[in-house]
Amino acid sequence: MPRSNQPRRRRGTPGASAGKRGAQDRPEIELDRARIGIDRREVAPDGVWTVRTMTALRAGKDYTCPGCHRPIPPGQAHLVVWEEDHLFGEAAGIAERRHWHTRCWTGRTYRYR
Repeated sequence: MPRSNQPRRRRGTPGASAGKRGAQDRPEIELDRARIGIDRREVAPDGVWTVRTMTALRAGKDYTCPGCHRPIPPGQAHLVVWEEDHLFGEAAGIAERRHWHTRCWTGRTYRYR
């Protein structure tokens, strides 16, 4: 018997192919979270830090890097960092977040903190 190139249909569901799932089976994509970036947790001798990558498209303001004290111009990818285990709680850590050059953050020293 010759083989058919047409997809098989599920029984009881007219017009639905076997490889497709319903919309209720797929997870909802959070577009804002995907655009901003995913936070990662870094543990270092100077504390526990939350680090978020800021893409070049999302960087719209001037910031000063606390590592080198040079400006981070708009449109340059960088990191947003805040202390996760802040003395006054999580809200205070987020309020004191800083924007770092990626290279300055990875090459920082711990002895002055």
